[in-house]
Amino acid sequence: MKKHAQTVITAVLAATGLMAGTSAMAGKTLDQIKQRGQIVCGVNTGLAGFSAADSSGNWSGLDVDHCRALAAAVLSDATKVKYVPLTAQQRFTALQSGEVDVLARNTTNTLNRDGSLGLHFIGANYYDGQGFMVPKGKITSAKQLKGATVCVQSGTTTEKNLTDFSRANKLNLKPVVFEKVEAATGAYFSGRCQAYTTDASGLASVRAKEAKDPAAHVVLADLISKEPLGPMVRRGDDEWFAINKWVLSGLVEAEEYGITQANVDQMKTSDNPQVGRLLGSTEDLGKHLGLDKEWLARAIKTTGNYGEMFERNVGPKTAINLPRGLNNQWSKGGLMYAAPLR
Repeated sequence: MKKHAQTVITAVLAATGLMAGTSAMAGKTLDQIKQRGQIVCGVNTGLAGFSAADSSGNWSGLDVDHCRALAAAVLSDATKVKYVPLTAQQRFTALQSGEVDVLARNTTNTLNRDGSLGLHFIGANYYDGQGFMVPKGKITSAKQLKGATVCVQSGTTTEKNLTDFSRANKLNLKPVVFEKVEAATGAYFSGRCQAYTTDASGLASVRAKEAKDPAAHVVLADLISKEPLGPMVRRGDDEWFAINKWVLSGLVEAEEYGITQANVDQMKTSDNPQVGRLLGSTEDLGKHLGLDKEWLARAIKTTGNYGEMFERNVGPKTAINLPRGLNNQWSKGGLMYAAPLR
């Protein structure tokens, strides 16, 4: 009887894919993407360095690179992406309704969002904090803004953080709220507000791309919040969640092991066992995700590793001019630490 029960349990586990070493079953989202031949990616309406389209409609940025890497991993073609620009207020509904497959739109991971929207964050692709931009002059600290008008976008954690900061420091700040970021920044640069607040990376982007004279505006050193930004997917499709999670982790780990866009093919013959695992030359990790063994090699060849993505889109040699800081590798004092791909 005991032997029969064990046989039944083993059969059930095998049928449901719960036994160790089994390959992943394709999820609903992955099936739809393969049938469609395209990933639909929700992005910002225009934030230089993260997601913005040029005059020809070509999208680029750190968040856009996540979508491109996904397409390379899943469809073997980084161009198979449809970008859907979304405002802060539109973004969650678009993902919940299935209008987009993934939301890669500089979105902060919070308990409220993770627990109430029916969505999952897959990890942080940029660690940020909320700051303030002001016209260059006497203001050197956010606590000197007492009674000031501050332009801010609605439907964001930024709006709530501003209220909390004002109340905690008795500053009586006066929010001037706009639905679209373009309206908020336009109002600030026209002089309607004495300051503009958003994530520090966004401030650097706006100053570089929208200010007539970037040197006439200062991003204050104060950070009033923690803003771990990252892509999101719908709950209920574990396979699609896992693919997104491990594409991001794989690009971070590729940097740790020195695998770049330029040397990825050469590194396939590396004697390092972990490099062989990552690139599919010695082990097939892709089968656990419903992908082939070269999924990550294609992603790296498309976007480069995480460090290359950072430097190309927002690093010191770009107009955005952001330091690696918290977004450096864990071994260099940053927070970028990938769970082991093995």
